[in-house]
Amino acid sequence: MAENEQTTHFGFQTVAEDQKAGMVHGVFTSVASKYDIMNDVMSAGIHRIWKEAMMDWLAPRPGQRLLDVAGGTGDVSFRFLERAPGADAVVCDLTESMLVEGRKRADAGKLADHLDWVVGDAMALPFESGSFDVYTISFGIRNVTRVQDALKEAFRVLRPGGRLMVLEFSQLPNPAMQKAYDLYSFNVIPQMGKMITGDRDSYQYLVESIRQFPDQETFAAMIRKAGFENVKYRNLSLGIAALHSGWKI
Repeated sequence: MAENEQTTHFGFQTVAEDQKAGMVHGVFTSVASKYDIMNDVMSAGIHRIWKEAMMDWLAPRPGQRLLDVAGGTGDVSFRFLERAPGADAVVCDLTESMLVEGRKRADAGKLADHLDWVVGDAMALPFESGSFDVYTISFGIRNVTRVQDALKEAFRVLRPGGRLMVLEFSQLPNPAMQKAYDLYSFNVIPQMGKMITGDRDSYQYLVESIRQFPDQETFAAMIRKAGFENVKYRNLSLGIAALHSGWKI
């Protein structure tokens, strides 16, 4: 890499900023067909409880318009629409193969009139300003090259009074617990990925990316910097994951 080239992290690797999106795209293209199965196996199904907790705090309302960024196979959008009849949702993801898998799900057919699938980059969303009431991103923002740019885009596309909610892996407050969780993550999850998807490297990246993501307070400060107010967070499973909420006032 040239001396003046901007760099970022891809897991524990240092890479040029303009390379990361392509590398992330490669990871999710590789695992798309088994992504939902791996989520269940890796978390013993707990990711479903976390997403329901997200919906409980979000409290979707009929008539709202949701943008679910890094929405993959539509898990969050389906939950949102089930709780808010007459609402609309757009699933936006950088990786088209993830969206293709989402369209195959039975829920996609039932909700087709209220659900759109769009290929797009979180740092340069293909939507007009003030287009959405709610912006969600679940287990996706740590994969973005410039997280602060993605948060600014979230602020831009929300209407006044709109809400941001981020569900992401986070940091356990107890060092001993964090060490035990790291032992599981680094030793078990890549091996599971190899057995189920035939791809160990992608899951090695995913666990490394969790450790690179800011802790709860640091990320809350980044949300405030993007312009959001009344920023709060809730730990899930003692901090293995966290929900962050902010409002565009």
